[in-house]
Amino acid sequence: MSVYRVLDKLEAYVREGTWLPAGYRILSEERLSEFVEKIRATLPEEVGRAKIITKDHERMLRAAQEKAQALVDDAATKHEELLDQHELVQRARRTADAILRDAEQRAQKVREGADHYAGSVLAEMEARLSGALGAVRKGRDTLTAQTTTGTAAATQLADAAAKSRRAAFDNDVQPVQADTAPLETVES
Repeated sequence: MSVYRVLDKLEAYVREGTWLPAGYRILSEERLSEFVEKIRATLPEEVGRAKIITKDHERMLRAAQEKAQALVDDAATKHEELLDQHELVQRARRTADAILRDAEQRAQKVREGADHYAGSVLAEMEARLSGALGAVRKGRDTLTAQTTTGTAAATQLADAAAKSRRAAFDNDVQPVQADTAPLETVES
């Protein structure tokens, strides 16, 4: 499974979450953790692809160097054969140098292209992971805020209930005192 597919599933899960007032959603921390682990599990595959690209560029560079070396060796052999013909030797050297420069330039272009591609793949992966981590953090913050808000609301309800009980108790106590006061005066 690719990292993009996991991110798409994570995004769909966030959209399907239960809505709460004030624009919050309820999401399972376990499920979010599962998505994060799947993303981590798919990363080595993407990173591995970048390594393969780097290896291919190194293989191409080696092949170009081997070809250049073969050309240089061939030119050296011809040089020995044509020692008497100085002009031909000079042409062979120039050709070998030109081929070597061309091979080095091509190898440099291949190296730069591979480095650029690997950098862009890694940057894109970083951007997507940053977005996914931001969504996870936001979900966790939402859950924390909901827990705090729920606790505060429960505390307020408990305080209101206690005040209501005190008021009811005070109302019950005052009539009883009024009834007992006349009895005391009667006895005295």
